[in-house]
This record gives sequence, C-alpha cells and structure tokens, in this order.
Amino acid sequence: MAEPNQGRVSLAGAGPGDPSLATLRCVQRLGEADVVLYDALVDPALLEYAPQAEKLFVGKRAGKPSARQARINALLVEHAQAGRKVVRLKGGDPYLFGRGSEEAEVLAQAGVDFEIVPGVPSPLAATSYAGISLTHRSLASSVAYLTATESPDKDRSAHDWSKLATATQSLVIFMGMRKLRSLMALLEEHGRDAECPVAVVHAASTPRQRTVVGTVRTIADLAEEAKLGLPSLIVVGEVVTLRESLRWFDKQPLLGKRFLALRAEAKNRALRTLLRERGAQTESFPLVQTRALEIENLVERCRACDVVAFTSAHAVRSVFDQLSAAGCDARVFGTAKLASVGGATEKTLHERGLFTDILPSEANGGALAHAILAETHKGRVFYPRATRAFPAFAAAISASPLELDEVSAYENVAPGEDELEKLREKIANAEAIFFTAPSMVERVLAADSDALRRKCIAIGESTAEALRAHGASPWVATFPSALGLVSAAERAFANE
Repeated sequence: MAEPNQGRVSLAGAGPGDPSLATLRCVQRLGEADVVLYDALVDPALLEYAPQAEKLFVGKRAGKPSARQARINALLVEHAQAGRKVVRLKGGDPYLFGRGSEEAEVLAQAGVDFEIVPGVPSPLAATSYAGISLTHRSLASSVAYLTATESPDKDRSAHDWSKLATATQSLVIFMGMRKLRSLMALLEEHGRDAECPVAVVHAASTPRQRTVVGTVRTIADLAEEAKLGLPSLIVVGEVVTLRESLRWFDKQPLLGKRFLALRAEAKNRALRTLLRERGAQTESFPLVQTRALEIENLVERCRACDVVAFTSAHAVRSVFDQLSAAGCDARVFGTAKLASVGGATEKTLHERGLFTDILPSEANGGALAHAILAETHKGRVFYPRATRAFPAFAAAISASPLELDEVSAYENVAPGEDELEKLREKIANAEAIFFTAPSMVERVLAADSDALRRKCIAIGESTAEALRAHGASPWVATFPSALGLVSAAERAFANE
C-alpha cells in the first residue's frame, strides 16, 4: 500500500528585503513547494524559485487592507491537510515579531507537520547595511529589541519604559515610525540622554534604502523632513556613531538608480543581480517578442552550407526547434562551421551541446562577417535572421567570394496598445534604459517620444547607431554581456 501523501508547512524567513539574503534552506523549500503564502515585504524575485507553486498573497501592511490572521491560519491547515507542501514566506525571521509562533501553535494543534526555516532578522541586516554594529567592545555590550505595535487585545503596554529606556546600551524599535515622536519623548522622559544618537533605516538592504541620523531630541523632525515611510527600523545608542566609518551599502555607485531593461524578466536575472549588488533597482519589460517563421527546405539548406551564421539566440532556437520537428539534429550541418555574433548566442548553442567555431571580438554583424572571411574564402554561408535585420552582415558576405543563403527565421512582434501603456509607465519611472537590439529604439519611441532624454545604454555599436540616429548620446558596453552593460551604466552615472 502506498504511503498517504503527507502535507507539510515550512514557516520560512525571507530575510530583510534583498532576495540574495534568503537562506539555502528557504530556496530549497520554495523549489519543493506546492503552495506559497507570502507577505508584503517579500521581494517578488524569491517567488521565481517556486515556478510550479500556487502563490497566494496574504500581505499585511499597517493602515492597509490585509488578509486576517485567522484566514491565513486556516489556509495553512487546509493546504497541508490536503497533502500539499506549503511555504509560509515571511519577511525577516518568522519568529521575531513575525507572528510565526502563533501560526506554529495553530499547526501543532491541528496535527500538521511543520518546520521553522530561520531568516536573516531585519535588525541585523538593517544595521549592517547602514554601517552600524549593534554591539561594540567600546560602545555597547547589550542590546534590546522591542515592537511599538503590540496586540490590540492587551489592556495596556507591556513595556516598562522606566526600566527599558536605559536598560541596554543599544535599543532597536520595530514598527515605530507612526509613533516616533512619542517614543523619543518616552525615552527622554525615562532617562535616556536627549543627545543620544539615533538612526532610522528605511527599506534596509534594498535599492530604496535610506538612513537618517539624529538624536533622541531631533530624529523625529529629521525623519519627517526626509519623508521616511514604512518599513523602517529605529536604532538608539552610541553605536550609531560608527556609521560614518562602517557604512558601505549606501556608498555603492548606483544606489537608488532606477533602470529599465527591455527584455523579459527571465533574461535579465544576471543584469538585475549585478545592478542590485551596486544598489540599483531594475524593472523589466519584454519589448521584443518573437515568432518563429517556417524555413523552407531547412534540412537541405543546412546540409549544403559550409558556415552557418547565427546573429541572435532567437535564430538558434528557430532553426533547432524546426530541425527537431523534422526528426533531425546538428548532424545535418556535417563539417560546417558554427559562427555566433556574441556571448548570448554562443550560450544558446552551448545549451544544445554545440560549440562555436567563429566568434568575433565585437558583437555586431559586420565584425561577424569579417571573422568568417578570416576563416574561409569559399563556400556557402547559411544566414537565418530576423525579417528586419541590419544589412551589415549580408552586405559584407555578398561583397566577398562566399555565397550567401539568407532566410527569415523569425520576426519581431510589436507590442499592442495595452502593452505600450504599461511600457510608458515603466519609462516614466526609469532614470536609464538598457537597449539590447536596434529594433528596440523605434518601439520605445512609439510608446514615449521623450524616452531618449533618459540615459541610454547600448549593448553594442549597431544598437548605439540606432540610438544616435534619433539624437541620443548612448553609453556603449565594451563587451556584450550583463557585466558590460553594468560597466556602461556606472560610466553613465560616474559624475553624479
């Protein structure tokens, strides 16, 4: 007899905001999950680790509608008892002011198997990212955590301010922004020095992080002037004075800069990761969508060529998908050499177990043609391309002794009006735009005629030429990769 399908709930901490701070165990559990219940402070990038799971938003934010705790508890029990693997994904750590212990109690009472996956607690991340050490040999050997938002069922606050105000050298206050002024008054009233340093850290470990430093007496005015909102953490104590020497995250070259990458989210992971490490935030929009076109006599063309020239990953996918449908594979190319325009195209061939024979030093059609001509001066070049391709490659091959067999392998599909409206919103929020194909330029301008007033970053010279043709002065990646784009972005913002 087969074992009954046992459900399980993982109460998992997502960490403080930066998805790369989630633990390996958290990522593992997301990969196994059937259902994920996640909070408002969870970065959506973490949900990519659970592509197969049903995702239920149960976020709770102060002053805004939210799923009631009783409903969350019921969902956890319901899905687990149905035999599903459930991840309850909570910001920070599940137990530290996160109501995880209440959810665990409900699961225990219902006889549901559960585990706790600890997360990086927000006070440790917030202070580390703000350049503050909560303990220090010379400044603080004690620290206390408290929340300014207590259960509404309590008759009175559990805090004894006469003891708490001076009990520890470092004090961390959660969920206190709405009461910041009165909290500081309570500290001063009960013996905390009015000149004691205080820091408020907003959106810790994310590109939106901001830190304001003052004293018990001044911090409320300074935070209000800076318009710091939620989520924010309040740190009280002499350790705040360490910030100027220990700060590192908010010195990142691209901190808070807003970028738009005109590709699908899945294609931007490496770019987004590199930008996030430099303090920037990136939005994606799949501007160039493609549709494969049927290639007539494909197998015969492949067998007859001496070189096959791929100038995009889309061309690789179109050709090999059609070969597979015809019951063929790369053996139809025989001894023909494979040429790739750049790293992304080369990687797409690698994914199919193939190696590139010819790769130019620059990622553009003209350079690819010259690289092919350096290898051979006779034979046929098979060139599967987009319906609208830059003519440099075809012109160079046609002017040589080589025979050119070019064919449309795919076409770019323009976004509809609804998609253009979404694009306009993303352009309006961006300070800089990454362009990774010449065709992107006109489509961006069709959505917003002023889009090129932002900083424009091009992946190569052909894309840069398209931008210059419309009056832009792009920063050009010195090599066609995510790192090349990021290096160009750093040059674009170097003097700001």
